[in-house]
Amino acid sequence: MSKIYAVGDVQGCAPSLKALVKKLSSKSKMIFLGDLVNRGPDSLGALRQLKSLQESGRAECILGNHDLHLLAIDAGLRKPKGLDTIQPILSAPDRKELIEWIRHRPMALSNGNVLTVHAGVLPQWDLQQTIECAQEVEKMLRSKSYKDFLANMYGNTPNKWSKSLKGYERLRVITNALTRMRFCTPTGQMEFESKEGLEQGPKGYIPWFKVPTRKTQDVLTYFGHWSTLGLLRQHNVIGLDTGCVWGGKLTALEISDSNKDNRKLEIIQVSGYDHPLRM
Repeated sequence: MSKIYAVGDVQGCAPSLKALVKKLSSKSKMIFLGDLVNRGPDSLGALRQLKSLQESGRAECILGNHDLHLLAIDAGLRKPKGLDTIQPILSAPDRKELIEWIRHRPMALSNGNVLTVHAGVLPQWDLQQTIECAQEVEKMLRSKSYKDFLANMYGNTPNKWSKSLKGYERLRVITNALTRMRFCTPTGQMEFESKEGLEQGPKGYIPWFKVPTRKTQDVLTYFGHWSTLGLLRQHNVIGLDTGCVWGGKLTALEISDSNKDNRKLEIIQVSGYDHPLRM
C-alpha cells in the first residue's frame, strides 16, 4: 500500500518542492496543506509542479490564505503586496488554466478518521461539520459568481461562529477559520493579528487546538499556516509549517489513521529558501 504524506506550506519554493518529491517514492501520494504560492522564489514553477502532481493522481492541494490572495488579485479585487512573488503567475501564458485549477481545490479534506486543513478548526465544529462548511466555500469558489464571493471574503467580522450566520458573513467566518486562524478564545472568538508561539497569544486567547471543548479532539488533524511553531507533534494534532520560505524546512509527514502515536510516523524534510528578508 502506497504511503500518503501531509506536506507543509510550499509558498512558491519550487526548488524545495522538487527536492522533496524526489525524496519520496514514486508510488507515494501527498496532501499539500495550503499556501502553495507567494513569498518564495518561484511561485509559478511551484504552482505548475503542484498542478501536474494533482493531475497525475499523486497529490491534492488544500487552499490557504495566500492562494485566496492570488485569486483576489487575479480578479482585480486586491493589489499585490511588497513581498508578493505571484506576478509571474499573472503574466504566464497558462494563467487562466492555473487560476481555474486553484479555484477547484478543496478547503479541507478527510477520510473519516484524519482531517487536513490549512489553518484551524473552530471548537464548535465536529469533523462532519468542518467538511460541510469547507464545501460551502468550495461551491462558491467554483461557481460563475466566484468573484462576488472574493469581493466579500475579506474582513475580521464576524469573528465567532453561529449556526444562524448566513450569506457572506457565514462564508467569511468559515474562510477565516480554515485559512487564517491561530488563536481563539475558549468559546471560539477568533483573533488574527498574533503570529508568535503557543504562549504568546493575547490575554484570554489560546491556540485553536488547545480549546478543551473542541469537537475534533479525537480526530487526527494536520495543519500548516503557523511557521513560528515549527514542527508540532502533539496528541492528534500535527503542525507542518516549518518555515520553508524563511530559511527553514519543507516538511512531509506520513499520514496514518491506524497509528495515533505520531512520533512513529515517517518524516521527510528538505532545506527551505534562504529568504533575503528573513530575520
